[in-house]
Amino acid sequence: MRTPSQVISSAVHSEAGGALAPPPTDHATGLTAHEAQDRLQRFGANVIEDLQRPAWRQLASKFWGPVPWMLEAVVVLQVALGRPQEALVILFLLAFNAAVAFVQERRAKDALALLRRQLQVSARVMRDAQWMRLSATQLVPGDVVHVRAGDIVPADLMLFDGAVSLDQSALTGESLAVGAGAGQPAYTGSIVRQGEGSGEVTATGASTYFGRTAELVRTSNAPSHMQRTIFAIVKRLVAFDAVLVVLVIAYAVTHGLPMTETAIFALLLLVASVPVALPATYTLATAMASAALARQGVLVTRLPAVEEAAAMDTLLSDKTGTLTKNELSVASVTAFDGVDDAAVLRAAALASDDASQDPLDLAILAAYRGQPGAQALPVRNAFLPFDPATRFSEGVYVVDGIEWYAIKGAVSAVLAQCAAPPAQPDAVANAAQLLEGAGARVLAVAQGGEGAVRLVGLVALSDPPRDDAQDLIVKLGNLGVRVCMATGDALETAKAIGQRLGLGARVCTAHADDLRHPEQCDIFARVLPEEKHAIVAALQTAGHVTGMTGDGVNDAPALRQAELGIAVASATDVAKAAAGVVLTDPGLEGVLSVVAAGREVHRRMLTYILNKVVKTLEIVVFLTLGLWFTHGFVISSPLIVLLLFANDFVTMSIAADRTLPASHPQRWQVGQLIGAAAVLAAVSLVFSLSLYATMRSRFGVDPAQMQTLVFLLLVFTTQANVYVLRTDGRIGSLAPSRILVMASVSAVTIVCGMAVSGTLMAAVPISIIGVLLGAVIVFACVLDAIKGVVFRHSRLIAR
Repeated sequence: MRTPSQVISSAVHSEAGGALAPPPTDHATGLTAHEAQDRLQRFGANVIEDLQRPAWRQLASKFWGPVPWMLEAVVVLQVALGRPQEALVILFLLAFNAAVAFVQERRAKDALALLRRQLQVSARVMRDAQWMRLSATQLVPGDVVHVRAGDIVPADLMLFDGAVSLDQSALTGESLAVGAGAGQPAYTGSIVRQGEGSGEVTATGASTYFGRTAELVRTSNAPSHMQRTIFAIVKRLVAFDAVLVVLVIAYAVTHGLPMTETAIFALLLLVASVPVALPATYTLATAMASAALARQGVLVTRLPAVEEAAAMDTLLSDKTGTLTKNELSVASVTAFDGVDDAAVLRAAALASDDASQDPLDLAILAAYRGQPGAQALPVRNAFLPFDPATRFSEGVYVVDGIEWYAIKGAVSAVLAQCAAPPAQPDAVANAAQLLEGAGARVLAVAQGGEGAVRLVGLVALSDPPRDDAQDLIVKLGNLGVRVCMATGDALETAKAIGQRLGLGARVCTAHADDLRHPEQCDIFARVLPEEKHAIVAALQTAGHVTGMTGDGVNDAPALRQAELGIAVASATDVAKAAAGVVLTDPGLEGVLSVVAAGREVHRRMLTYILNKVVKTLEIVVFLTLGLWFTHGFVISSPLIVLLLFANDFVTMSIAADRTLPASHPQRWQVGQLIGAAAVLAAVSLVFSLSLYATMRSRFGVDPAQMQTLVFLLLVFTTQANVYVLRTDGRIGSLAPSRILVMASVSAVTIVCGMAVSGTLMAAVPISIIGVLLGAVIVFACVLDAIKGVVFRHSRLIAR
């Protein structure tokens, strides 16, 4: 006669594959390695290939949007004016810019895809009668898998043991959890919210019930602080340009200028204020930083998280596995009521489970089995895993025909399940307090039949601090990041560990009074996982940019709430999906790398934004004033477009520039940024207008050649600004990257060659170009000195 689980298995296999389905699996031993390998070849890996957007669609999207529309309108107007050559030039430049942006974004996405492939769901699998962890991609139909709270179901399962509560919202859209027990399915992509259970894999990959695996790394589409800042600045620039456009049109109407050419000029003024290269530059900068972080053991799951790390000033850190070694071991056993230490340890083991792979359970089981003469544990009737709501776990057995219980968990929670003498709670509390004061985590253990469960002892477990934890806390403090700890331990335990780590001695709880002033707390003790979200929110309300480390399913809301959610190496799949970065090595070493990389990206993008604001203000005002003073357009529309793209070619290379991370958190200061840029733009404008007047009066060139010189002047000053603004110190204090130098030299060489040869512009003598270039170099040194004063006065750079 077959067991119920074998009947379920047969039915499942019959539904899953008919005659081709594999035979039932023995749930006590699982598949053998040989069987698993055969089935992997037969059914394939447990993966679904992502649907890729066709490359031609990605390229076509570069011609669709406000900026391309404006440039395309200019092309149409040029054709209408009978200027096909100028229209072709602008069309070529538009296509070139689209191609560059397409290539850069494809490279960035390829790098991200490589990083995401490293972030895979793992599964607890029974193979050759041994529980082990494998990548979910290696699962095959017939595998025996164990899932618990915090897991993403790695394949379609039919449960045969245990009970779980499943969140299937990612699959069905329903927010209410669904219960599942023996004989019921658990589908790929569901999140186990509570409980644990074992099941047999019925389908993998494309054959799963919903036809796809869960998407673990959900890239956030919400803009980061930096993106919001950039767009806020761009809006101001467009508004400023719109005012100038109105003035230009009014001037053209009153002075009889051709309205078609005026319309082209007005459109190009607006285009000049839009950061055409922003998406590609930002994606490239963050993707390159992400690739570098991956080599240091940090996987970035959402690109904005890299830049958010620059502003983080508070890190709420989990204790276990982050600040401690996550090497739980039984430090001592205290027995009560006439039982010995071995009996207490056995009762604790009976309330533990191997399949859960919980570090606490594994530590107790290892201590019990390590005793001389330890006997095998009996077969249990049922098991209730640890739940934060109940704060204890329970094994149910049958002894002499009646149910017998073994319970372990928090002292107060276990005492509530016992029939204890009046004096016992105080004695137990005093004993537990002594152990907690030494930094141990204390569990109470009880056993007995129904209605006769009694406390038999305490088990103290120790998890020593990581050797590098204290040093890392000091280093983060030197970077302006305050570390505070959140732990479920008792107040005395938390305080003892916090003092050993150098965190401080101000211990708080996650209650309203303490959360009103969270900056006054070094340690949050007795914290339930769901309370971490409240702590993070309280820190943010107090004005702190907050990072959060977590590992459990209930940490996911806090990881998502934090500006920088960090899943530690031992985190559950749900925590990894919610976090912005995932550490692949134990400890907090990776956080230092993230902070440094974030501040480097911040500095590069600050250079980009400063340069964009300065050049926009200079160019649009210069061209507008030139129109008013000369009663004509001082530069042709194709040259304006060529100027914009030449500038973008160089500014994109800022994403790969060499820079130094700041020593303090960096925040975007829009007022100071625009004020500093306005001063520098005014200085640049005075120089440009003065040099323009000098060239007009002394160089003896015709109007067409003058347009060429204006084009070269604006290109050269753009190059100068990049080198002046890329560092806080003097212009030669930090060598630029090879990519930036190559881009700059290439741009200058190409435009000079075009000017000398007369390509797309009137030819000018090389001697005049040399004088112009020399004047810009001298001006760069002057602007560099002024920059130092402006930066200090505006406090733009926080160090």
